[in-house]
Amino acid sequence: MTSYFVQACIYLCAAVIAVPIARRLGLGSVLGYLIAGVIIGPITGMVGKETTSIQHFAEFGVVMMLFLVGLELEPKMLWNMRTKLLGLGGLQVGLTAGIITVIALILGQQWSIALTIGLIFSLSSTAIVLQTFSEKGLNKTEGARSAFSVLLFQDIAVIPMLALIPLLALPELTELANHSAHAGEHHGEISLVAGMPGWAHALIVISVVTAVVTGGHFLSRPLFRFVANSGLREMFTAASLMLVIGIAALMSVVGLSPALGTFLAGVVLANSEFRHELESNIEPFKGLLLGLFFITVGAGINFDLLTSKALLITALTLGAILLKALVLYSLTFIFKVVKSDRWLFTLSLAQAGEFGFVLLSYSVQNSVIPTELAQLLSLVVAISMFLTPGLFILFEKIILPRYQASSNEREADSIEEQGTVIIAGIGRFGQIINRLLVANGVNTVVLDHEANQVELLRRINIKSYFGDATRPDLLHTAGIEEAALFIIALDDKERAVELTAHIKHKHPKLRILARAFDRGHGYRLRHAGAHFVVSETYYSALEMGGEALTSLGFHPFRANRQKDTFLETELFHQEELYQTWAEATEDNKFNESYREIFMRLESLLHKAMNDPQDNEAAGSERGWTPPPKNYSDKLE
Repeated sequence: MTSYFVQACIYLCAAVIAVPIARRLGLGSVLGYLIAGVIIGPITGMVGKETTSIQHFAEFGVVMMLFLVGLELEPKMLWNMRTKLLGLGGLQVGLTAGIITVIALILGQQWSIALTIGLIFSLSSTAIVLQTFSEKGLNKTEGARSAFSVLLFQDIAVIPMLALIPLLALPELTELANHSAHAGEHHGEISLVAGMPGWAHALIVISVVTAVVTGGHFLSRPLFRFVANSGLREMFTAASLMLVIGIAALMSVVGLSPALGTFLAGVVLANSEFRHELESNIEPFKGLLLGLFFITVGAGINFDLLTSKALLITALTLGAILLKALVLYSLTFIFKVVKSDRWLFTLSLAQAGEFGFVLLSYSVQNSVIPTELAQLLSLVVAISMFLTPGLFILFEKIILPRYQASSNEREADSIEEQGTVIIAGIGRFGQIINRLLVANGVNTVVLDHEANQVELLRRINIKSYFGDATRPDLLHTAGIEEAALFIIALDDKERAVELTAHIKHKHPKLRILARAFDRGHGYRLRHAGAHFVVSETYYSALEMGGEALTSLGFHPFRANRQKDTFLETELFHQEELYQTWAEATEDNKFNESYREIFMRLESLLHKAMNDPQDNEAAGSERGWTPPPKNYSDKLE
């Protein structure tokens, strides 16, 4: 028992240390787990032969992952994504698998092995790619959205791959595996279909799949409702694990992939009201088991093989990356992914993925790929994943700046009109201002330095011009000498401050309204010369706070009074706070004096909220009713 505790401590310590460091360095959690495994395995020898048996246990994390993937696949979402999901994703997997299969055949592999290799390397790393998109703020780009469609198709494609691989078993490897099993006296496997004729086996398989689908739809809801009514969270966790483990066991005893069964169950439960509760209960177990699986993969890397065949492994890794990149780049022309998004899509998906380890392990277990070849291919998969951060750095540091430079070098549009109001920035904030003004008959001229944003707005008949709002010739053409207002709604904090100072200096009589991101940015804009500054989230947060009071039982009349009191108190002390900030000479303008005034403001705010006069007014709130219908007509 002591040895189990020691081994568990080693694995957990390696993960706790390596994974946060890897994420901080931008390498991602999957690479962190792999590095942890390499350190405690081949490098230090802290773990040994037990790695293989632990890996079999940790593979259940894959089963849980596919259950969660199934939960995310709502039919409506899949239908909306059908073009890119089936077209872009299907072509990527099909073309990549086909080309790699042909190359493997040319290199002398049997067709079943060649096909399996093609399927393995057609997949990319969902964990690394999506995490990197999130960390670098690339989620909303067209390249990232296209990549997500491909990754989703790949995750779905794993299911038929797991079903297909056992059919590709080689007789000689199967015989060798059976001989080893008998020699080692490995018994205990339970099978309901052993020795059955083919028609009976097929009938049982169909019956089990039907039972999983219908049971998941009709029986799971009453079960989870019964468990939820107990009020014991641990019971819902137990029920969630029971569902996943039970379906996996049922699939195993009829000779099917456990992952296939749990995936089907996930899809069936995708529209269930218990979906989010299931996700929250299964996610921690999935994360830990998958992490353990990747650690065992890293610990099982054969460094002797890596050093003895370094040139071959390097060639295979670079060849696989270049081949996938070529396929991906070609597809961008068909599906009209352009400019920097084309390169983001290509480089982000060029690596092999974590499911490659799963399929390799599964292929060895089912006598499809020899162990020696699987070890070689595992190194190729792992190294390609290690190179992924480098591909993102290549995109971010070399490719993206070139496209940004070419966008900035574009000639500014010729402005054909002059406006009473000039708006700099037509993002989510500037759009609302522009629509309100135009709807009230105000002539506006909109300038934005993001060419893609300008083109997008033109498609929906919102007139805007590409150009730098600090250029005097553009401002002159837009009619700044005759304009009544200049509104700054840029998404870039520094550019907004610089533009405010520029307009104030060149056109001191022009009234400037500016959008701020936070309190500090608002002070800087005001200091630069803006006449009116509003934080983009202030009034929406105040409105939400009022709604929160109402939801908690406050009378709507009192909730509105409290909102008004909050706003009045803030506005009354706004000047004092700003002057304290402006007079500070040190780098940190939010100094001790500012903090003291802010804390005094909070005290006054609490006092104002609990003013006795307000309490007296609140006493009559229960008798307050809205005005009668058509009351406003009598005032005319």
